Amino acid sequence: MKHNRCKLLSGGLAALLLVFSGAGNAVDLTVYTAVEAEDLKRYADTFNQDHPDINIKWVRDSTGIVTAKLLAEKDNPQADIIWGLAATSLLLMKSEGMLVPYKPKGLKNLDSKFYDRDSVPSWVGMDAWVAAVCFNTVEGAKNNLTAPTSWKDLTKPMYKGHVIMPNPNSSGTGFLDVSSWLQIFGEDGGWDYMDALHKNIARYTHSGSKPCKLAAAGEIPIGVSFAFRGAKSKKAGAPLDIILPSEGIGWDMEATAIIAGTDKLEAAQTLMDWSITKTAMEMYNTAYAVIGYKNLAKPVKYYPPDTPSRMINNDFEFAANNRKRILAEWQKRYDSKSDPK
Repeated sequence: MKHNRCKLLSGGLAALLLVFSGAGNAVDLTVYTAVEAEDLKRYADTFNQDHPDINIKWVRDSTGIVTAKLLAEKDNPQADIIWGLAATSLLLMKSEGMLVPYKPKGLKNLDSKFYDRDSVPSWVGMDAWVAAVCFNTVEGAKNNLTAPTSWKDLTKPMYKGHVIMPNPNSSGTGFLDVSSWLQIFGEDGGWDYMDALHKNIARYTHSGSKPCKLAAAGEIPIGVSFAFRGAKSKKAGAPLDIILPSEGIGWDMEATAIIAGTDKLEAAQTLMDWSITKTAMEMYNTAYAVIGYKNLAKPVKYYPPDTPSRMINNDFEFAANNRKRILAEWQKRYDSKSDPK
């Protein structure tokens, strides 16, 4: 693989490149990720406790941007491995022949939903992030808003201008929202729902966590985001209710995969092995209530206790196979309210 490190941040990608070093003669492993930026050091440090001979060189951005970058680099890959990107994105890359099939050690410990269906999987899951509505109770009271209990509630006139959600072209959370609505309400019903919701949207962000962060800061009463971000903000003292709409919630997995063409295959396999160990899963579980390792997850404070039962029977193949079409249609209908890039 040709690594041209100086080009990693080219093409307008607002990526975060961080190096967390282990031993002096360690192998440098370029890792693309959409894991929350504040968690990257913890992930690398925990990994290096077991493997100090591998340096993690992170390239981080939101899911849609990382996915687009990887696809653009298909013929000249810059990454060695992906650690923490949506499974729907990895399914798309698998179809393009961009991933190295590899059966990591300990695969039998994972729930079967958390890895590729092939006998030698191209990706393995880490944890699941789930859609949620972050409702600022203080701002809601100021604006005489009652807390929504369903997705359909968000189309009521009282919420006009009080809702922010992510743009699915740049945010994996935004895409899981849109693809789940098309599954929950049907193709026509899903677009009808989004037409109605669009009337109430103040703006679309390019980050899945930002709507909840803005709601936590009191800049908007309602942020359509994901439960992990809501729980983290609530733990920090934000006046949030974390709401799982009654129709069910979309979800996706953070997952790991090796990039075809890497010249650091052994180190990449070591990271993939470690990404599904008990140690790694316990690390994910400090923030995510749903993890891939069977019978290991402990409750996470401020996560709604009924989270697993609210997760829809998500059709990842539908989401991956129709991604391009769905994003183009969304862009045509709603992009006028998106934040500038």
